[in-house]
Amino acid sequence: MTSRKIETFDVVNYALVSLVCVVMLYPFVNVISVSFSSYAAYVQNPLMIWPRDLDLSAYKEIMSHRILWTSYRNTIVVTAVGVALGIFLYIITAYPLSKPALKGRRTLMLLVVFTMLFSGGLIPNFYLIRSLGLLDTYAALVLPSLFSGFSLILMKNYFESIPEELEEAARIDGASDPYILFRIVVPLSKPIIATLCLFAAVGYWNNFFNGVVYIRSIDKWPLMLFLREIIEGTAMKEIASGGNAAETGGAQATRETLKYATLTIVMIPILLVYPFVQKYFVKGIMLGSVKG
Repeated sequence: MTSRKIETFDVVNYALVSLVCVVMLYPFVNVISVSFSSYAAYVQNPLMIWPRDLDLSAYKEIMSHRILWTSYRNTIVVTAVGVALGIFLYIITAYPLSKPALKGRRTLMLLVVFTMLFSGGLIPNFYLIRSLGLLDTYAALVLPSLFSGFSLILMKNYFESIPEELEEAARIDGASDPYILFRIVVPLSKPIIATLCLFAAVGYWNNFFNGVVYIRSIDKWPLMLFLREIIEGTAMKEIASGGNAAETGGAQATRETLKYATLTIVMIPILLVYPFVQKYFVKGIMLGSVKG
């Protein structure tokens, strides 16, 4: 009787998980299918899960647009720089905070938690960026999102899970604190570093708010700001007509497929990177969150 109950429970679980997977995957499949289909096929079946009347005209038009590639370059540079600087700051900040002997450790952690609960707000942040002379610069896309109290706490907790005996043995052999940190602690912290890299990369890749507030030049647009312009139709006339304000009927017909093609191009890098760091994700989160 117990075995039958367990089997029924497993069947229900598998059914629910499968349903959730289908619900989560369907939007991706639909976007990709529509992007490769003709506009006529899209009108007939907007909810398609398989491309119909294969048509690559939307990709040809969107990929011929200069702003797409400059936005791609900007986002890749901002993401790479932001992730590298952020991880370095997390490491050198979390390591001393993980040591109980650090004076004022509790006060510092309270200040970190305070930043998670309260922020200066949009207007003070804007005035700060302007007073620093960072408006319409790449630094305005990197610095406001550089540091997160939540990520710092995850890394600190992970460092606390590393046995203290390893560091004591290294000190007996004459190793300095920087040597211990970068040659012993950091190599053992690959799961949490990979996890925070994923968090930071997705955050920078999907961030369009900083671009809206701080960027004025089109050549410095991040990719998500370009995507927003496409979705809202602001730049659709220029793209659909190849730079000519007078749209043609054929260009008008690809208006919707252009949006889906742009969505596909934007999400491909994250979809390609995520499987390689997924194996570290659960381990990093679990070990970084169990200790307080």
